[in-house]
Amino acid sequence: MPEERVIKSADAGTITAAEQVLGGASGQRGPARLLPFLGPAFIASIAYMDPGNFATNIQGGAQFGYTLLWVVVASNLMAMLVQTLSAKLGIASGRNLAELCREYFPAPVVWVMWVIMEVVAMATDLAEFLGAAIGFNLLFGIPLWLAGLLTAAFTFMLLGLERRGFRPLEAAITAFVGVIAVCYLIETFLGRPDWGQVAFHAVVPQFRGVESVLLATGILGATVMPHVIFLHSSLTQGRIVTREPVLLKKLFRFQIADVTIAMGLAGLINMAMLMMAAATFHKAGMTSVGTLEEAYKTLEPLLGKAAGVVFAISLLASGLSSSSVGTMAGQVIMQGFLRWHIPVWLRRLATMLPSLIVIWMGLDPTRTLVISQVVLSFGLPFAVVPLILFTRRADVMGVLVNRRLTTAIAMVVATLIVALNFYLLWQLFAGGSGHV
Repeated sequence: MPEERVIKSADAGTITAAEQVLGGASGQRGPARLLPFLGPAFIASIAYMDPGNFATNIQGGAQFGYTLLWVVVASNLMAMLVQTLSAKLGIASGRNLAELCREYFPAPVVWVMWVIMEVVAMATDLAEFLGAAIGFNLLFGIPLWLAGLLTAAFTFMLLGLERRGFRPLEAAITAFVGVIAVCYLIETFLGRPDWGQVAFHAVVPQFRGVESVLLATGILGATVMPHVIFLHSSLTQGRIVTREPVLLKKLFRFQIADVTIAMGLAGLINMAMLMMAAATFHKAGMTSVGTLEEAYKTLEPLLGKAAGVVFAISLLASGLSSSSVGTMAGQVIMQGFLRWHIPVWLRRLATMLPSLIVIWMGLDPTRTLVISQVVLSFGLPFAVVPLILFTRRADVMGVLVNRRLTTAIAMVVATLIVALNFYLLWQLFAGGSGHV
């Protein structure tokens, strides 16, 4: 059964305003009516512009120019569909995806899925934690290990907003999204991309060797994030609660708007990342620019000092916010699958250990980020397939059950994800020229 929600003072006004809009009692008109419903998708969207996206998009743009831009576009369209289904699942059932898996799947399957999702959560946190640490390092020149400790401290502070309700955290994460968006608007203006090439490669699928397939898989894993599929369903399950069929449909339409705005912005930012790398590094013949540190240092002579600083600020904002969201997702996964609850500080300490190990071992942080995104891509079917299974069930979804066309499209998306992963494995183990 869904847990009884506790309404906190910071959330009361939002809930009241939302209920008035749903009931037709609100005097607001136009876009203002959307405001109480905006938030969950913005929290989810920060995972779609985390440091893993920086690493895969910059490497993809530097090595292959605009070639993989279509992967960013396709991945974001997939992400929109998947996150819409996740939000709908929470609204319709009052439960999140992990809870439904525990309720309907056999115990051995639940345990296997939990282990896989924990590995995914650690891979996610690896990318986000390392990205924020690199951001601190680039901006202030402090050692990477100290930057890692600062990242942990700031993440604890951001997660502390959860105690005050959902609205303060939503506002903070949305502010971070705004910072990243402004930074990449500046980067795009400075980089002056070839808009003809952008238009062509945004819609024409192409690969250029096995390494491009690896990066495409990483881009997919960094864009359609498995852990945030579980998180989004939990963000909507108890935010605005109604069981009336008419109001459920109305609430879902508002959540579609939330997803469209947030994920649309995330998609544009991801495109800007790859376009910036293509317009600067690839154009200048710097196809070997493969690390975030190199990108920062190389941007300055190409575009000026301001470009490097803007890049580092966007990376820091991305790492701090997405690391907090990753910890939230880890909590949802553990509680949903196993009913285990551990303090958030303990969860934060456990998931950041792999990142600290990478820092202490001196491994290439950016290459580690790309590989972590490939791990996420392989975890995607274990989130997407259960999501499709539950959202097509009338006994779970009620009036919000998927239409047949929606389920068919979602199944095509899941098939594409699995096919791309198997293609990557076949290329790598059949003696292809790519490397991991």
